[in-house]
Amino acid sequence: MQTGIIGLPQVGKTTLFRIMTKAAADAGKGGQVTKVGIAKVPEPRLAQLATLYNPKKITHATVQYVDLGGMQKDRMRDALAQLREVDAIAHVIRVFEDPSVPHAEGSIDPLRDAINLELELMLSDLDQITRRLERVEKDLKKARNPLLELEKATLDKCKTHLEAEKPLRELELSVEERKPISGFLFLSARPMLYVLNLGDDEAGDLATAVERHKLGALQGKPNTAVVAVCGRLEAELAEMEEAEAAELLASYGLVEPGLNRLIRATYDLMGLIQFFTAGEPEVRAWTIHKGSSAVKAAGAIHSDIEKGFIRAEVVRWSDLLAAGSLAAAREKAQVRLEGKEYIVQEGDVILFRHSG
Repeated sequence: MQTGIIGLPQVGKTTLFRIMTKAAADAGKGGQVTKVGIAKVPEPRLAQLATLYNPKKITHATVQYVDLGGMQKDRMRDALAQLREVDAIAHVIRVFEDPSVPHAEGSIDPLRDAINLELELMLSDLDQITRRLERVEKDLKKARNPLLELEKATLDKCKTHLEAEKPLRELELSVEERKPISGFLFLSARPMLYVLNLGDDEAGDLATAVERHKLGALQGKPNTAVVAVCGRLEAELAEMEEAEAAELLASYGLVEPGLNRLIRATYDLMGLIQFFTAGEPEVRAWTIHKGSSAVKAAGAIHSDIEKGFIRAEVVRWSDLLAAGSLAAAREKAQVRLEGKEYIVQEGDVILFRHSG
């Protein structure tokens, strides 16, 4: 699962990408080159579970980010083409003032930047739909085809929605309607995370950033989330020892780095959850889609476990911690035996029984 990071030039996008993925700075090309990196999903429950097992290894779930470079007008087409490959979009929007770093549009206006870039995504989709509709209409004149008729009706619905300047992620389509257009990879249909990059002076007020900057229009929409961070502060924290970083965060009244919230928000927006496996060799978080069955979760670990699935022993992570061991949790009847169709819940600790 990939998240594409986009934004205008000089918004702090590449800095955030580097801190999240621990990627080295790319000398020379600046924002013009596409970079891919992996970020760990922050998960304090792993460390808590590790106290029960003292494992040799602790493994976090991960999110893959793609830094697509600054979205300048002269390279917009290339950037949009690359964006079709990602599963979600994180749009970094500049809110901070810094006279030494001029804004591409000449002034700081986060809502304008969000709307303008969204329009580019919608125009790209509209262009694709218009061209496809012309071809479908020609084919339908030659012969009646129920599949093409459904595709035309769905594309017409999408076109009307886009012409009203609404992204496709806000359009409800049935499973049947989605089928004929699933191959189009529409950009405005991607889940969208707006990342507000604030100045250091606002580090203590991240929770109220949306209201203070009058950005309520970005909130409360389907498949959309907003998270506020201070890029410069995050860069400082990334260079510090853990204790030192915790002290700096506390001085701003913060519990954790903003990037932790950003990564978790990306994870949630993509409809992902974590379950855990725990033992002496390893305590590990695994990624699955919300609503996945136990047998699918087994497949996330290994296809052999999925094929040979017998049953799953499931306990809530909090019950396991409180009990102190799996055996103690069993005695308290907190460990359940589940079959293939069990829907895995966020935070389940699972022991899979399988043949082979």
